[in-house]
Amino acid sequence: MENRVITVKGVGQVSTPPDLLVIEMNVEVIEPDYEAATRRAAEALDTLRAAVVSAGHDGKRLKTTSFSVNTKYESYKDKNGNYQSKFLGYCCAHGLRLEFDLDMKKLGATLGAIAACDAKPKFSIRFSVKDASAVSAELLESAIEDAKWKAGILAGSAGVSLGEILRVDHNWSEIHLYSDTDMRVDNMLCMKAPSIDMDIEPEDINLTDTVTVIWAIMETTQYSGRKRIR
Repeated sequence: MENRVITVKGVGQVSTPPDLLVIEMNVEVIEPDYEAATRRAAEALDTLRAAVVSAGHDGKRLKTTSFSVNTKYESYKDKNGNYQSKFLGYCCAHGLRLEFDLDMKKLGATLGAIAACDAKPKFSIRFSVKDASAVSAELLESAIEDAKWKAGILAGSAGVSLGEILRVDHNWSEIHLYSDTDMRVDNMLCMKAPSIDMDIEPEDINLTDTVTVIWAIMETTQYSGRKRIR
């Protein structure tokens, strides 16, 4: 006789307030000469790091997330109406990230320093959490707890009891640990008010994840009502 099983999908949900600010920046330099492009990009990076330090950060907190050097072309029409490509130069780009504790006053000073420096980076602001592993663990625990509760209801309603867990499946996909708060600040505004105190309360980070648990079904039992199995 084949083993009887019950398969349940547990849905975990966690809501947590952000406690980390993440500023992602991109610095691009275009020069007709390769060496000039890389040299100017290095100078821009030094300028940006100095600006970050002037706002009270450790310069080592400015991390490189990407680096590339590519040729840059521009399309145009010639006198006969045919499209041609014109070489503009070499584009050297640095992707950078700065993370620090959630402090809106320090954020205002940091944005002012970044906007005022000669590097003129493009930047975006996001709200996250410092202890991502703890949040991920809480989310998985919540999903398992939900699966156990659902399995208990199903087994009790069917007049059977749960045996040992035969299998647990989880896709381990990347969790989006960022608040949905969309914060956009214009560079010119930061330059005009470099010490602005931003009174913003970002939305909590709401996360959902799933696990699939398979139990063996044991002997018949009496259903005792809808009670969570802990």
